[in-house]
Amino acid sequence: MTADTPTEVLLHEISGLFARRGREMYAGEPITQTEHALQAALLAEENGADAALVTAAFLHDVGHLLHDLDEDCAEEGIDDKHEALGAEWLSRHFGADVVEPVRLHVAAKRYLCAVDEQYFAQLSDASRLSLSLQGGPFTTAQTRKFEEHPSFVAAIKLRRWDEQARIPQLPTPPLEHYLDCARTVLTRRAESPQST
Repeated sequence: MTADTPTEVLLHEISGLFARRGREMYAGEPITQTEHALQAALLAEENGADAALVTAAFLHDVGHLLHDLDEDCAEEGIDDKHEALGAEWLSRHFGADVVEPVRLHVAAKRYLCAVDEQYFAQLSDASRLSLSLQGGPFTTAQTRKFEEHPSFVAAIKLRRWDEQARIPQLPTPPLEHYLDCARTVLTRRAESPQST
């Protein structure tokens, strides 16, 4: 592909987002935004996820790189709604197999906190703080409704990888490896007769 195709322009933009803001700390955790993204993608890859879900794991927090709020905005009582911002931005380029797990990864956290006491117990302090700003654990009705969503399983997988991707200095493949994965997803989408 040449450098001026829509796919390459987008991948360059994603690379630029990480270059500009990826060194910022990941919301109260001892790792950077880039380290968190790469670790989540690695976990997806190690668990046999397809290219779309690996890409979703890689870009699940892209909303943090898009807004202008401080990384510690939760400590100021602000929910940055990064999942909605990220999903809206990704939806201009990717299909539901990438967008929906990203859009739902906060809802998946609320779901897991409602149905899995062990999950809630292992949340970091930063994650518990953001949970309170995001609406807390789901109600029974919200839980049932979430289980009916077509992307429920993918969102739960992504959420668990998200929670595990917080290990300082963990070796991962470089950013380019996951940009290549995103390239594969974008190329398949462009070549699909259903893509418009």
